[in-house]
Amino acid sequence: MTKTRVLTGITTTGTPHLGNYVGAIKPAIAASQDPSVQSYYFLADLHALIKCQDPRRIQESRLEIAATWLALGLDTDNAIFYRQSDIPEIPELTWMLSCVCAKGLMNRAHAYKAAVAENEAAGNQDPDKGITMGLFGYPVLMAADILMFNANRVPVGRDQIQHIEMARDIAGRYNHLYKGQYFTLPEAQVDERVEVLNGLDGRKMSKSYNNTIPLFVSEKKLLKLVRKIKTNSLEPGEPKDPETCTLFQIFSAFATVDQTAELRTEYANGIGWGEAKNRVFELLNEQLREPRERYQALMEDPGHIEQVLLKGAERARAEAAPLMESLRHAAGLGRFV
Repeated sequence: MTKTRVLTGITTTGTPHLGNYVGAIKPAIAASQDPSVQSYYFLADLHALIKCQDPRRIQESRLEIAATWLALGLDTDNAIFYRQSDIPEIPELTWMLSCVCAKGLMNRAHAYKAAVAENEAAGNQDPDKGITMGLFGYPVLMAADILMFNANRVPVGRDQIQHIEMARDIAGRYNHLYKGQYFTLPEAQVDERVEVLNGLDGRKMSKSYNNTIPLFVSEKKLLKLVRKIKTNSLEPGEPKDPETCTLFQIFSAFATVDQTAELRTEYANGIGWGEAKNRVFELLNEQLREPRERYQALMEDPGHIEQVLLKGAERARAEAAPLMESLRHAAGLGRFV
């Protein structure tokens, strides 16, 4: 049976939080356990250099994210889990793809256009002020990530669909120029059911808003953060609307159907905000206790994480190296004998 190839990149500039878990990590880990799917999960640390030039932060984030995914049950026997920077074939492929990619295609990239628009709005004479080649060309690096393993599907948010379309354009151009089916044309996989959690202030949970609840903070810190979640001024005994409540949204993302229904009834009966926050804390703490312990053990044993990632890189390179050999040959860069 031919397995469907699904590839997911994981950004490495922040600490994983509840929103990351519900929206991306949980469904991805479930997919990693599907025997009909060959999953590729990688720490996108080369991408991280575009936005972050703090070596310590990138190093810490890579370790935290790897430990998080392993603590939450990523099946590294089925899935291939690796660091992008451990696959030297990826930057080589990026250059080869750059040489067939039209600059006009990159000019239309959303991130680049947004940066130019910001410069123009600020009155800068140079519309490219502060824009690096990393930012300008990162869709080509993303294409290399995808095409290196001939992924059939790439789970993305709607804001990333353009990059999958660019990868298809670049792949098609390469196949046409060098007269072969070297690359599979990937499809964007957009799950409309993916839940977006709100943060402490009621806006989308995001490190850019500084409103996140990190996944593996201590019990004491978790309770403190839950108590900071913004609520309205309704008193105990007054009915409350669960549909507009961040507390209820977070609770239902982790609760069973019955638990959610029970809390919904209590909202109608006027549960106090203090009690509602206690319910949220107790549920989160119960569900995160065991993975938190595994996470702490992994963080204290970086050597184990290193071995897991190196094993993943070895498996990834076993596929990447032969492909690059054929691509070099196609482009006239193969060995003479």
